[in-house]
Amino acid sequence: MLVAGCGFHLRGSVSVPFDTLYIPNAKGGIALELKRNIEAGTSVKVVDDPKTADAVLELTGENREKIILSLTGTGRVREFRLRYTVNYRVHDAKGVNYVPATLVQLSRDVTYNDADILAKESEEQLLFRDMQSDMVQQVMRRLASIERAKPKAQ
Repeated sequence: MLVAGCGFHLRGSVSVPFDTLYIPNAKGGIALELKRNIEAGTSVKVVDDPKTADAVLELTGENREKIILSLTGTGRVREFRLRYTVNYRVHDAKGVNYVPATLVQLSRDVTYNDADILAKESEEQLLFRDMQSDMVQQVMRRLASIERAKPKAQ
């Protein structure tokens, strides 16, 4: 009763205004995870031919960075910032943009200790994997918010 009263509900499936979608180079990274999420969580069919697709989800860039945030007094790294950036756009075969070129950036700060090198490397990989999952959810929500142009009545 308490959970129902607060407005909580399961995420469920996403409503995307396309029947078919083409994702170029969906063989790894975020493109593959997006393809899997779209096929599993929506009624959209991901096709292999852009000519048969209602829309094209074009991932124009994916970048992972590791930036030094702070150093100790002896010049050793104390903190890193992990940054994950994805550029994408959604358009149709005629070039009409549903989502213009968009840059989405996520970052996480992580402490570092020379004594725990293996554990910190594992933590870094886990954080990048977590950021990729968050990025997929953000792109999915953006796809759900697309409004297609209605055909004009004569």
